[in-house]
Amino acid sequence: MSIRPAWWMTLQALMMPLVNKMLRETRTTIFGKMAGWFTVPMLSGKNFNITYLPIHYRITDIGETLLPQAVLRELVRQSAHRAIIRRCTCRDGGKCGNHEVELGCLLLGEGAAEIDTGVSRHVSVDEALDHVDRCVESGLTPFAGRFKADDYIWGVKDRGKLLTICFCCACCCVIRKHLRYLPEVSQASVIRLKGLEIITDPECCNSCGVCTDACFIEARKIIDDKLVYDPSQCKGCGHCLSICPEKAVSANVADIGDAVAEVWGRIDRLIDFR
Repeated sequence: MSIRPAWWMTLQALMMPLVNKMLRETRTTIFGKMAGWFTVPMLSGKNFNITYLPIHYRITDIGETLLPQAVLRELVRQSAHRAIIRRCTCRDGGKCGNHEVELGCLLLGEGAAEIDTGVSRHVSVDEALDHVDRCVESGLTPFAGRFKADDYIWGVKDRGKLLTICFCCACCCVIRKHLRYLPEVSQASVIRLKGLEIITDPECCNSCGVCTDACFIEARKIIDDKLVYDPSQCKGCGHCLSICPEKAVSANVADIGDAVAEVWGRIDRLIDFR
């Protein structure tokens, strides 16, 4: 069992402004570049490989199930162990007023069994499934994958046995707020769901700019009073679907079975969570 008493959560929250500054300045200031010697390797390659699961995409051939729940439920069922972090460190540090701070990360695998109960709740399969549903229903976008930093944050031995599932809000998530400031090698480690297409109806879109202001990777921009979307930049979080006031944005996945299999295959290559 790791040693992470309850005050560790408070310390993480207090450190968040410094973490935000460090990531934002990775390519600009001496402080940021020096910090980048540590943070960039931690946020790239085999140490960082995640995929967002947009919460507004439904899989109609399995009873209108939301995509995140279809993927995450099976991960939970097959996991060797499950722990829920008591407070989301991003929302805690950001003093989030839009979502519950208690909707923390879900960590799966034998590594999760090592996490101190001062910062986590060790839960059953059913309790973990309830947590997934509660987070998705509250509008949080999950990502799943390898996030080696969690090994250090929660005191887990780095044996490749910890699968991270974060439930992210657009206002506080460290990755969503600062990914565009990180080098390409880090940006490339956030992998869009295979076959995911974000579609904007030109008849409905009035180029209001709401989605462009909210796009954390700047894949959507207003140029000459028209929306310009760069799918090569898009990370597939689906936030634009949530906030478009005209409901002009939709999503499609070419082959949902292939997409889910690709996510699972990547997870299996990097993490032994069963």
